[in-house]
Amino acid sequence: MTQTASPSPLSYKDAGVDIDAGDALVERIKPLAKKTMREGVLAGIGGFGALFEVPKRYKEPVLVSGTDGVGTKLKLAFEWNMHDTVGIDLVAMSVNDVLVQGAEPLFFLDYFACGKLDVDTAAAVVGGIAKGCELSGCALIGGETAEMPGMYPAGEYDLAGFAVGAVEKSKILTGSDVQAGDVVLGLASSGVHSNGFSLVRKCIERAGSELPTTLDGKPFKQAVMEPTRLYVKNVLTALAAHPIKALAHITGGGLLENIPRVLPDGTAAHLQKGSWPQTELFAWLQATAGIDDFEMNRTFNNGIGMVVVIAAAEAQACAQTLRSAGEMVYQIGTIAARGEGAAVVVA
Repeated sequence: MTQTASPSPLSYKDAGVDIDAGDALVERIKPLAKKTMREGVLAGIGGFGALFEVPKRYKEPVLVSGTDGVGTKLKLAFEWNMHDTVGIDLVAMSVNDVLVQGAEPLFFLDYFACGKLDVDTAAAVVGGIAKGCELSGCALIGGETAEMPGMYPAGEYDLAGFAVGAVEKSKILTGSDVQAGDVVLGLASSGVHSNGFSLVRKCIERAGSELPTTLDGKPFKQAVMEPTRLYVKNVLTALAAHPIKALAHITGGGLLENIPRVLPDGTAAHLQKGSWPQTELFAWLQATAGIDDFEMNRTFNNGIGMVVVIAAAEAQACAQTLRSAGEMVYQIGTIAARGEGAAVVVA
């Protein structure tokens, strides 16, 4: 009787998952996460769940949560091998969203998924996440690294992030008291941030070999990949000193679709065209895409990454506080009665 040879054993590594690489990544991450620790952290990286105690200085804390990704900007990170700043983008997209409720970001968790784990690439990405957390004063207390063979092309990965913040119940920003006559301040963006990159990539494809060498004093690729600005610490300083009525994070949908999210019914934002400068980067994108000002303001932040709405009598002092903290601030418009017009008018 012929005996059939037993098949050789299969390990998890044979199936495409390298546990040792995952363990090595965790060890690389731990010192990065440690730099982000702050009051409230009871247990962080390494456990089944991270523990955080809301600081006792809050009397009536309301938790504010946000989640986001980096979008197709990652495609350029893969193509150009630029992985060290997309983690900052990931943090910024969530903590800036939490901020507009008036909340202080407390902690952050990330999700990194790939087909095959490259420890150096993953460590570069997480290093950016830790840097973003450090700059925004929130703790990186947990996350997930998922190695899933066959799910992603070689060299590619996906990112998601989750932020939780807190605000006193009496200080939640709702925009309900915004009224005609209030002033709209715009805080400069650092570039495209993390929205509109499907069009950015089309522009790069269209330009072919005719790409500019530099834009805004930076090498072209650096200008395009410049990470999303973290407004948290400077805006929290302004919130503590001035009666800001509303904040809007200018992300997908640009100025035209994000400002109305914080305006009461019956009001509109009238923005003055030319009241803030168009950078070389945005000028190049507009010219290459061949789109009008309306599409620019609906697709990109177009140079304004955060909007502040405040009473006219307080606007100058608030702007000065923000400038002193390091923001580039422009008075870009006013609030008016809406009537039959659009919620945002740029003229």
